[in-house]
Amino acid sequence: QVQLVESGGGLVQPGGSLRLSCAASGLTFSSYDMSWYRQAPGKERELVASVTSTGVTTTSLDSVKGRFTISRDNARNTLYLQTNSLKPEDTAVYYCNAQHSWARSFKYWGQGTQVTVSS
Repeated sequence: QVQLVESGGGLVQPGGSLRLSCAASGLTFSSYDMSWYRQAPGKERELVASVTSTGVTTTSLDSVKGRFTISRDNARNTLYLQTNSLKPEDTAVYYCNAQHSWARSFKYWGQGTQVTVSS
């Protein structure tokens, strides 16, 4: 059974930082492309950043470029999102996504972790 468990969210003041983690189990982690998405209240879920199975990273959201960094540790089966210089508009539920690098129908979601940026 595949499980993606996010952690590291919380309440932070503007300008602060959080490191989000996504612990994966039940899959061959190194064979999966991994992504972070986020969904703010009343808005659609949006892709934040991705890292391929081979370690190529892409930050898809212009508003977080230069502030957020995605990374993975295949030895620990864990995906990370380092978030710096947080802004109130970064407030959202952040979700981890895993999609097999070539068998694209194998796609999984975590339950999400809440990030709230407020003074």
